[in-house]
Amino acid sequence: MIEALEEAQKAYDCGEVPIGAVVEKDGAIIGRGHNLTETLKDPTAHAEMLALREAAKKLGGWRLLGCNLYVTAEPCAMCAGAIVWARIHRLYIGTMDPKGGACGSVFNIPQEPRLNHYVEIETGIMQQECQNILKAFFKELRKKKSEEG
Repeated sequence: MIEALEEAQKAYDCGEVPIGAVVEKDGAIIGRGHNLTETLKDPTAHAEMLALREAAKKLGGWRLLGCNLYVTAEPCAMCAGAIVWARIHRLYIGTMDPKGGACGSVFNIPQEPRLNHYVEIETGIMQQECQNILKAFFKELRKKKSEEG
């Protein structure tokens, strides 16, 4: 999760919502990502999606069997679907998202019994650190908006 937090900091530093993700297989990181939706003008450029793409490229296929994903905040529905599709073994989440999370909060797509793959989920990994970077980002964003307005 430390590596995912480093990715989140990269997002923060370029004005993106600070969420980071890493894909790990056999103890090695094979994919990294941080939010770049604003930078790339791409609604799919979430940290998880970018990390999954890099891992798939590195492994030479879209099935990420035996891989684990560490993400600083609970994935949205789009990312949760990609996590299932990629066949991620275990998902480690820093902090939950009660408004839009799709891995236990609003929905639980990775553990939906009607889907063809079940993802093990562990939550609360470095929760305070993951929450702090998000809180700091949104506090700073609100301050900038009030100064502009």
